[in-house]
Amino acid sequence: MGKVTGFMDFERVEEAYLPPKERLKNYKEFVIGLDDAGAKQQSARCMDCGTPFCNSGCPVNNIIPDFNELVFQGDWKNAIDVLHSTNNFPEFTGRICPAPCEAACTLNVNDDAVGIKSIEHAIIDRAWAEDWVQPVVNTHKTGKCIAVVGSGPAGLAAAQQLARAGHDVTVFEKNDRVGGLLRYGIPDFKMEKVHIDRRVQQMQAEGVTFKTGVLVAGMPNDSVVTNWSKETVSPQALTAQFDAVLLTGGSEQSRDLPVKGRDLAGVHFAMEMLPQQNKVNAGDEFKTQIRADGKHVVVIGGGDTGSDCVGTSNRHGAASVTQFELMAQPPDQEDKPLVWPYWPIKLRTSSSHAEGCVREFAIATKEFVGEKGHVTGVKTVRLELTDGKMTEVAGSEQLLKADLVLLAMGFANPVPTVLDAFGVNKDMRGNAQASVDEEGGYYTNVDKVFAAGDMRRGQSLVVWAIREGRQAARAIDQYLMGVSVLPR
Repeated sequence: MGKVTGFMDFERVEEAYLPPKERLKNYKEFVIGLDDAGAKQQSARCMDCGTPFCNSGCPVNNIIPDFNELVFQGDWKNAIDVLHSTNNFPEFTGRICPAPCEAACTLNVNDDAVGIKSIEHAIIDRAWAEDWVQPVVNTHKTGKCIAVVGSGPAGLAAAQQLARAGHDVTVFEKNDRVGGLLRYGIPDFKMEKVHIDRRVQQMQAEGVTFKTGVLVAGMPNDSVVTNWSKETVSPQALTAQFDAVLLTGGSEQSRDLPVKGRDLAGVHFAMEMLPQQNKVNAGDEFKTQIRADGKHVVVIGGGDTGSDCVGTSNRHGAASVTQFELMAQPPDQEDKPLVWPYWPIKLRTSSSHAEGCVREFAIATKEFVGEKGHVTGVKTVRLELTDGKMTEVAGSEQLLKADLVLLAMGFANPVPTVLDAFGVNKDMRGNAQASVDEEGGYYTNVDKVFAAGDMRRGQSLVVWAIREGRQAARAIDQYLMGVSVLPR
């Protein structure tokens, strides 16, 4: 490595944030990335560890020691080439990936992990600034046409890989803009949508065609649709028109909380509120936007979506924000020798929590109460672990004031409309049943039809979606051509 004793000489330095009072004024990104000197110093902490567990901890298998060394040497151009060799969109992962690579870092056994995510962020931002991210056009066309249904990270990664293999690719997106849950699930303050837009421009230059506002679902007849301006396209049309179809829709079926008072006004799924705000940021207007101005907000669910609701509510000007988590509060620090190199369970405080939020653990919702049809409070009960089960604590019931309740308890499965229309078999969780084997797989029971991303594996990370899209692209390329040069 560039500096053999770097991991002893330098401490981990986190990326900085703008102060909460300043960043709550808008929906812009507020992370202050590492400068060149900071990135070089952090890359110097990468050890010559022999077996880089960070590579396997990263779902896309980024070649992390190599780009760390290149950053240390100041060779940023080759660093982005190495990064792009495994990851189509490091500007996405460098912003919103939780960095399982860092949990697997060898240095993390008894010290602070190398700041891999911050280095990745610095590399891709430098690449865009230097105009190094250019279209990769394959002039040798195969004559094969592929439809990708869904334009989230899995669909975008697959489409880019397939276009670079020489295929003609058309991406169908039901929403008015490309990006899937990247566009309408991730708040702008975590990832501004310009990052999606310029990747779309790059992919268009590479030959990918995007069709927005098109819902792929069942139609009254099986006729081939050639007018792609129609709002609905049948699966039969796609399989007749294209040599292969890849389904990459998101896991959008939100988990519900069917307790008394669920039908009160003011109780919403998180994914009713978050996409609205992103659309407003993009210039759209709503007559009745879900807003938290001056309200006491309760967010039910302790994951990333819940954290996004906290940050959005604070930007609206909520009077208070309280977040519920069903499980007990995890420890501040994991037992590293016990869990390394796997993803640890420990208390994680997001930037949104730091902006203002009361966090309640080991608490369950018993009932929503209201007046004149609108929610006014949440009845709760405390929980404790007894004989391996979470049980209610007698006498711990309480009523918490709430004018707005946001359900952010995760996602159960893809909306079944598309899978049912294609006749794709589903697993026990309602996801597309598509096998993965040594040859790649990702094929469903329907001829020509493949599935990848959240639609196949269930709700997961953006980095897993990119991996699945890349691998599915290879599987489709091999299916059509008999052999593939695309990386696995």
